[in-house]
Amino acid sequence: MQVAVLTFDGFNELDSFIAASILNRLRPKGFRAFITSLSKVVTSMNGVSVHAERDLEFAAEADGVIVGSGIKTREIARDAGLLARLRLDPARQLIGAQCSGALLLSKLGLMGDRPVCTDLTTKPWLVEAGATVLDQPFYADGNIATAGGCLASQYLATWFLLRAGTHEDAEAALHYVAPVGQKEEYVTRAIASVTPYLPHQATARTA
Repeated sequence: MQVAVLTFDGFNELDSFIAASILNRLRPKGFRAFITSLSKVVTSMNGVSVHAERDLEFAAEADGVIVGSGIKTREIARDAGLLARLRLDPARQLIGAQCSGALLLSKLGLMGDRPVCTDLTTKPWLVEAGATVLDQPFYADGNIATAGGCLASQYLATWFLLRAGTHEDAEAALHYVAPVGQKEEYVTRAIASVTPYLPHQATARTA
């Protein structure tokens, strides 16, 4: 499974890198997450510059998309030309949004009447747009998921792993990155946070 991690100038490093790193733990199983951006070099909210691995159009080709967050999300959400280039298809792709990334999904018309998880800064913007914002770290409906809070990116990664892989794949990747002495706790919590939002067929596969 190839996943585009949409990463714009002003991005939050935790949101882009944590999910990508967890997914890339399973490269031998065919998972690959790519930092995907509008420009060849993208600079984070804290001044960290990285080279994009894929261009923006890759998002339309990928099997999955994670829409990262950052300090310029509202500016991006007003850029009609840029939004027109984001051809995402929830009928074919798994699509996840981290924190303010949910605002972009809303602007793209992908959220419908789904409730949303997001960070506390973005919450009033989404409420203003008419969304119902949940006081929880993760929610998914069909092929669209949202996560709120930087460290909730582990739940987005878990959702992708459970949807496109197996329970064992998710456990292995999470176990590797979880803190020593708390690994079972972290793995159990992540999977328990995501499992209620899996489609029936995915739930059956992970049983």
